[in-house]
Amino acid sequence: MSQQERLLEALKEGGIRLGLALLWLLHWLPLPVLAALSRGLGALLYRLAGSRRRVGLRNLELCFPDMPAAERQALLRRHFKWLTQSLLDRAVLWWAPEARIRRLIHVEGDIGLAERAWQTEQRATMWLCPHFVGLDVAGAAILLKQPRPGASIYQSQSHPLLDRLMKQGRLRLGDAEIFPRQDSIKPLLRAVKAGRGFFNLPDMDFGLQDATFVPFFGVPAATLLAPSRLARMLDMVVQPVITEILPGGRGWKVRFQPPLADFPTKDAEADTAALNRYIEQEILAQPAQYLWVHKRFKTRPEGQPSLY
Repeated sequence: MSQQERLLEALKEGGIRLGLALLWLLHWLPLPVLAALSRGLGALLYRLAGSRRRVGLRNLELCFPDMPAAERQALLRRHFKWLTQSLLDRAVLWWAPEARIRRLIHVEGDIGLAERAWQTEQRATMWLCPHFVGLDVAGAAILLKQPRPGASIYQSQSHPLLDRLMKQGRLRLGDAEIFPRQDSIKPLLRAVKAGRGFFNLPDMDFGLQDATFVPFFGVPAATLLAPSRLARMLDMVVQPVITEILPGGRGWKVRFQPPLADFPTKDAEADTAALNRYIEQEILAQPAQYLWVHKRFKTRPEGQPSLY
Protein backbone atom coordinates (compact mmCIF):
# COMPACT_ATOMS: atom_id res chain seq x y z
CA MET A 1 0.00 0.00 0.00
CA SER A 2 1.38 3.39 -0.98
CA GLN A 3 1.76 6.30 1.42
CA GLN A 4 -1.16 8.07 -0.26
CA GLU A 5 -3.37 5.01 0.10
CA ARG A 6 -2.44 4.67 3.77
CA LEU A 7 -3.33 8.33 4.31
CA LEU A 8 -6.70 7.87 2.65
CA GLU A 9 -7.40 4.79 4.77
CA ALA A 10 -6.45 6.69 7.93
CA LEU A 11 -8.76 9.58 6.97
CA LYS A 12 -11.59 7.16 6.26
CA GLU A 13 -11.08 5.40 9.59
CA GLY A 14 -10.98 8.72 11.43
CA GLY A 15 -14.15 9.88 9.69
CA ILE A 16 -16.05 6.74 10.66
CA ARG A 17 -14.99 7.00 14.30
CA LEU A 18 -15.83 10.71 14.43
CA GLY A 19 -19.24 10.05 12.89
CA LEU A 20 -20.03 7.34 15.44
CA ALA A 21 -18.88 9.60 18.28
CA LEU A 22 -21.21 12.35 17.07
CA LEU A 23 -24.06 9.83 16.77
CA TRP A 24 -23.46 8.78 20.38
CA LEU A 25 -23.69 12.40 21.52
CA LEU A 26 -27.05 12.78 19.78
CA HIS A 27 -28.74 10.21 22.00
CA TRP A 28 -28.84 12.82 24.77
CA LEU A 29 -31.08 15.09 22.70
CA PRO A 30 -34.89 14.95 22.81
CA LEU A 31 -36.50 13.26 19.83
CA PRO A 32 -38.21 16.50 18.64
CA VAL A 33 -34.76 18.12 18.40
CA LEU A 34 -33.49 15.18 16.33
CA ALA A 35 -36.57 15.51 14.10
CA ALA A 36 -35.83 19.21 13.56
CA LEU A 37 -32.18 18.43 12.75
CA SER A 38 -33.25 15.79 10.24
CA ARG A 39 -35.17 18.33 8.15
CA GLY A 40 -32.07 20.37 7.39
CA LEU A 41 -29.69 17.41 7.20
CA GLY A 42 -32.13 15.52 4.98
CA ALA A 43 -32.25 18.39 2.51
CA LEU A 44 -28.44 18.51 2.52
CA LEU A 45 -28.19 14.74 2.04
CA TYR A 46 -30.57 14.94 -0.91
CA ARG A 47 -28.14 17.33 -2.60
CA LEU A 48 -24.91 15.53 -1.67
CA ALA A 49 -25.89 11.86 -2.09
CA GLY A 50 -26.09 11.99 -5.85
CA SER A 51 -25.95 8.26 -6.55
CA ARG A 52 -28.63 7.44 -3.96
CA ARG A 53 -30.77 10.32 -5.20
CA ARG A 54 -30.60 8.94 -8.74
CA VAL A 55 -31.50 5.44 -7.52
CA GLY A 56 -34.48 6.80 -5.60
CA LEU A 57 -35.76 8.84 -8.53
CA ARG A 58 -35.38 5.85 -10.85
CA ASN A 59 -37.28 3.59 -8.46
CA LEU A 60 -40.10 6.11 -8.20
CA GLU A 61 -40.18 6.50 -11.98
CA LEU A 62 -40.49 2.71 -12.38
CA CYS A 63 -43.09 2.27 -9.64
CA PHE A 64 -45.16 5.41 -10.32
CA PRO A 65 -44.79 6.12 -14.06
CA ASP A 66 -47.98 8.21 -14.14
CA MET A 67 -46.82 10.52 -11.35
CA PRO A 68 -45.45 13.84 -12.66
CA ALA A 69 -41.66 14.15 -12.32
CA ALA A 70 -41.98 17.17 -10.00
CA GLU A 71 -44.15 15.13 -7.61
CA ARG A 72 -41.67 12.27 -7.62
CA GLN A 73 -38.87 14.69 -6.76
CA ALA A 74 -40.92 16.18 -3.93
CA LEU A 75 -41.70 12.69 -2.64
CA LEU A 76 -38.03 11.75 -2.65
CA ARG A 77 -37.10 14.96 -0.80
CA ARG A 78 -39.56 13.96 1.94
CA HIS A 79 -38.09 10.48 1.90
CA PHE A 80 -34.58 11.82 2.52
CA LYS A 81 -35.91 13.71 5.52
CA TRP A 82 -37.41 10.54 7.00
CA LEU A 83 -34.34 8.51 6.07
CA THR A 84 -32.09 11.00 7.86
CA GLN A 85 -34.35 10.97 10.91
CA SER A 86 -34.17 7.18 11.02
CA LEU A 87 -30.37 7.41 11.07
CA LEU A 88 -30.41 9.96 13.91
CA ASP A 89 -33.03 7.93 15.79
CA ARG A 90 -30.56 5.06 15.90
CA ALA A 91 -28.59 7.03 18.49
CA VAL A 92 -31.60 6.71 20.79
CA LEU A 93 -32.21 3.05 19.93
CA TRP A 94 -28.56 2.10 20.48
CA TRP A 95 -27.70 4.08 23.60
CA ALA A 96 -30.72 5.67 25.34
CA PRO A 97 -32.15 4.10 28.52
CA GLU A 98 -34.65 1.33 27.92
CA ALA A 99 -37.42 3.20 29.77
CA ARG A 100 -37.12 6.14 27.38
CA ILE A 101 -37.38 3.89 24.33
CA ARG A 102 -40.44 2.15 25.77
CA ARG A 103 -42.20 5.49 26.14
CA LEU A 104 -41.45 6.46 22.55
CA ILE A 105 -42.74 3.25 20.92
CA HIS A 106 -46.50 3.20 20.35
CA VAL A 107 -47.77 -0.30 19.59
CA GLU A 108 -50.97 -1.11 17.76
CA GLY A 109 -52.48 -4.51 17.02
CA ASP A 110 -52.04 -8.02 18.37
CA ILE A 111 -48.59 -7.98 19.93
CA GLY A 112 -49.30 -11.15 21.92
CA LEU A 113 -49.96 -13.36 18.89
CA ALA A 114 -46.51 -14.99 18.85
CA GLU A 115 -46.66 -16.00 22.49
CA ARG A 116 -50.18 -17.48 22.19
CA ALA A 117 -49.26 -19.38 19.00
CA TRP A 118 -46.32 -21.03 20.75
CA GLN A 119 -48.07 -21.73 24.05
CA THR A 120 -51.24 -23.18 22.52
CA GLU A 121 -50.02 -24.79 19.28
CA GLN A 122 -46.21 -24.94 19.54
CA ARG A 123 -46.07 -22.82 16.36
CA ALA A 124 -43.32 -20.23 15.95
CA THR A 125 -44.08 -16.84 14.38
CA MET A 126 -42.49 -15.10 11.42
CA TRP A 127 -42.64 -11.33 11.76
CA LEU A 128 -42.55 -9.89 8.24
CA CYS A 129 -41.08 -6.39 8.32
CA PRO A 130 -40.90 -4.53 4.98
CA HIS A 131 -38.17 -1.93 4.53
CA PHE A 132 -39.76 1.20 5.87
CA VAL A 133 -37.12 3.55 7.26
CA GLY A 134 -38.18 2.94 10.87
CA LEU A 135 -37.41 -0.77 10.51
CA ASP A 136 -35.04 -0.94 13.52
CA VAL A 137 -37.88 0.27 15.75
CA ALA A 138 -39.89 -2.85 14.87
CA GLY A 139 -37.06 -4.97 16.23
CA ALA A 140 -36.96 -2.89 19.40
CA ALA A 141 -40.73 -3.21 19.85
CA ILE A 142 -40.56 -6.99 19.44
CA LEU A 143 -37.81 -7.25 22.07
CA LEU A 144 -39.33 -4.80 24.54
CA LYS A 145 -43.07 -5.28 24.30
CA GLN A 146 -43.79 -8.95 23.67
CA PRO A 147 -42.55 -11.96 25.63
CA ARG A 148 -41.48 -14.37 22.86
CA PRO A 149 -37.70 -14.34 22.19
CA GLY A 150 -36.62 -13.43 18.67
CA ALA A 151 -34.10 -14.33 16.00
CA SER A 152 -33.03 -12.64 12.79
CA ILE A 153 -30.47 -12.52 10.01
CA TYR A 154 -28.19 -9.52 9.61
CA GLN A 155 -25.80 -8.20 6.99
CA SER A 156 -22.27 -8.01 8.39
CA GLN A 157 -20.63 -4.59 8.10
CA SER A 158 -17.17 -4.26 6.60
CA HIS A 159 -15.98 -1.92 9.38
CA PRO A 160 -15.50 -3.96 12.60
CA LEU A 161 -16.46 -1.14 14.99
CA LEU A 162 -19.66 -0.36 13.09
CA ASP A 163 -20.47 -4.06 12.90
CA ARG A 164 -20.00 -4.45 16.66
CA LEU A 165 -22.09 -1.38 17.52
CA MET A 166 -24.90 -2.47 15.19
CA LYS A 167 -25.06 -5.92 16.77
CA GLN A 168 -24.88 -4.52 20.30
CA GLY A 169 -27.58 -1.96 19.53
CA ARG A 170 -29.95 -4.58 18.17
CA LEU A 171 -29.36 -7.13 20.92
CA ARG A 172 -29.26 -5.00 24.06
CA LEU A 173 -33.02 -4.59 24.55
CA GLY A 174 -34.08 -8.20 25.01
CA ASP A 175 -33.65 -11.89 24.29
CA ALA A 176 -32.56 -12.21 20.66
CA GLU A 177 -30.14 -14.06 18.44
CA ILE A 178 -28.89 -12.77 15.09
CA PHE A 179 -27.08 -14.78 12.44
CA PRO A 180 -24.85 -13.46 9.61
CA ARG A 181 -26.55 -13.71 6.21
CA GLN A 182 -23.53 -15.38 4.65
CA ASP A 183 -23.50 -18.26 7.18
CA SER A 184 -25.46 -21.51 7.19
CA ILE A 185 -29.22 -21.26 7.82
CA LYS A 186 -29.13 -24.26 10.20
CA PRO A 187 -28.63 -22.24 13.45
CA LEU A 188 -31.61 -20.06 12.52
CA LEU A 189 -33.77 -23.14 11.86
CA ARG A 190 -32.80 -24.59 15.24
CA ALA A 191 -33.69 -21.30 16.94
CA VAL A 192 -37.13 -21.20 15.28
CA LYS A 193 -37.83 -24.85 16.13
CA ALA A 194 -37.00 -23.99 19.75
CA GLY A 195 -39.73 -21.33 19.73
CA ARG A 196 -38.00 -18.11 18.75
CA GLY A 197 -39.90 -15.75 16.46
CA PHE A 198 -38.17 -14.94 13.18
CA PHE A 199 -37.80 -11.25 12.26
CA ASN A 200 -37.74 -11.47 8.45
CA LEU A 201 -37.13 -8.74 5.85
CA PRO A 202 -38.89 -9.87 2.66
CA ASP A 203 -38.37 -7.08 0.15
CA MET A 204 -34.74 -6.60 -0.87
CA ASP A 205 -32.90 -7.74 -4.00
CA PHE A 206 -30.33 -10.37 -2.98
CA GLY A 207 -29.87 -11.79 -6.45
CA LEU A 208 -31.30 -14.92 -8.04
CA GLN A 209 -30.40 -17.48 -5.38
CA ASP A 210 -33.63 -18.79 -3.77
CA ALA A 211 -35.56 -16.00 -5.50
CA THR A 212 -38.06 -15.54 -8.30
CA PHE A 213 -39.20 -12.62 -10.45
CA VAL A 214 -42.61 -11.36 -9.36
CA PRO A 215 -44.19 -7.93 -9.95
CA PHE A 216 -43.45 -5.05 -7.62
CA PHE A 217 -45.56 -2.10 -8.75
CA GLY A 218 -45.75 -3.83 -12.12
CA VAL A 219 -41.98 -4.27 -12.54
CA PRO A 220 -40.45 -7.79 -12.32
CA ALA A 221 -38.37 -7.81 -9.13
CA ALA A 222 -36.10 -10.56 -7.82
CA THR A 223 -37.82 -11.52 -4.56
CA LEU A 224 -36.85 -14.15 -2.01
CA LEU A 225 -39.02 -17.26 -1.80
CA ALA A 226 -37.85 -17.87 1.77
CA PRO A 227 -40.86 -16.35 3.60
CA SER A 228 -43.22 -18.82 1.96
CA ARG A 229 -40.89 -21.82 2.02
CA LEU A 230 -39.74 -21.40 5.63
CA ALA A 231 -43.24 -20.69 6.91
CA ARG A 232 -44.56 -23.84 5.25
CA MET A 233 -41.61 -26.03 6.22
CA LEU A 234 -41.78 -24.97 9.89
CA ASP A 235 -45.58 -24.43 10.09
CA MET A 236 -45.12 -20.80 11.18
CA VAL A 237 -47.68 -18.09 11.84
CA VAL A 238 -46.87 -15.17 9.52
CA GLN A 239 -47.57 -11.73 11.01
CA PRO A 240 -46.66 -8.48 9.19
CA VAL A 241 -45.17 -5.69 11.30
CA ILE A 242 -45.24 -2.16 9.86
CA THR A 243 -43.30 0.80 11.27
CA GLU A 244 -43.96 4.52 11.01
CA ILE A 245 -41.92 7.46 12.29
CA LEU A 246 -44.37 9.91 13.81
CA PRO A 247 -43.98 13.59 12.82
CA GLY A 248 -42.49 16.17 15.12
CA GLY A 249 -40.42 13.70 17.12
CA ARG A 250 -43.48 12.21 18.83
CA GLY A 251 -41.99 8.73 18.67
CA TRP A 252 -42.62 5.70 16.52
CA LYS A 253 -45.69 3.64 15.71
CA VAL A 254 -45.37 -0.13 15.27
CA ARG A 255 -48.42 -1.96 13.93
CA PHE A 256 -48.69 -5.71 14.50
CA GLN A 257 -51.05 -6.71 11.70
CA PRO A 258 -53.36 -9.75 11.58
CA PRO A 259 -51.67 -12.87 10.18
CA LEU A 260 -51.66 -13.08 6.39
CA ALA A 261 -54.67 -15.01 5.13
CA ASP A 262 -53.96 -18.20 3.15
CA PHE A 263 -50.20 -17.86 3.60
CA PRO A 264 -48.23 -19.95 3.00
CA THR A 265 -49.63 -22.26 0.32
CA LYS A 266 -48.00 -24.99 -1.72
CA ASP A 267 -47.20 -22.42 -4.43
CA ALA A 268 -44.23 -20.40 -3.15
CA GLU A 269 -44.11 -18.17 -6.23
CA ALA A 270 -47.79 -17.23 -5.94
CA ASP A 271 -47.25 -16.54 -2.21
CA THR A 272 -44.31 -14.27 -3.03
CA ALA A 273 -46.35 -12.30 -5.57
CA ALA A 274 -49.17 -11.94 -3.03
CA LEU A 275 -46.71 -10.69 -0.42
CA ASN A 276 -45.43 -8.03 -2.82
CA ARG A 277 -49.01 -6.89 -3.43
CA TYR A 278 -49.51 -6.59 0.32
CA ILE A 279 -46.33 -4.52 0.68
CA GLU A 280 -47.45 -2.26 -2.19
CA GLN A 281 -50.63 -1.38 -0.31
CA GLU A 282 -48.67 -0.53 2.82
CA ILE A 283 -46.30 1.65 0.80
CA LEU A 284 -49.20 3.59 -0.71
CA ALA A 285 -50.32 4.47 2.82
CA GLN A 286 -46.96 6.14 3.65
CA PRO A 287 -44.87 6.32 0.46
CA ALA A 288 -42.26 8.77 1.76
CA GLN A 289 -41.12 6.35 4.49
CA TYR A 290 -40.36 3.39 2.24
CA LEU A 291 -36.68 2.73 1.46
CA TRP A 292 -36.50 4.03 -2.12
CA VAL A 293 -32.71 4.38 -2.23
CA HIS A 294 -32.15 0.61 -2.41
CA LYS A 295 -31.68 -0.84 -5.91
CA ARG A 296 -34.82 -2.94 -5.72
CA PHE A 297 -34.62 -3.88 -9.42
CA LYS A 298 -30.86 -4.49 -9.62
CA THR A 299 -31.19 -8.13 -10.70
CA ARG A 300 -32.81 -8.53 -14.11
CA PRO A 301 -34.23 -11.49 -16.01
CA GLU A 302 -31.75 -13.04 -18.41
CA GLY A 303 -31.19 -10.88 -21.46
CA GLN A 304 -32.75 -7.72 -19.99
CA PRO A 305 -30.61 -4.59 -19.55
CA SER A 306 -29.99 -2.85 -16.26
CA LEU A 307 -32.68 -0.44 -15.12
CA TYR A 308 -30.15 1.82 -13.38
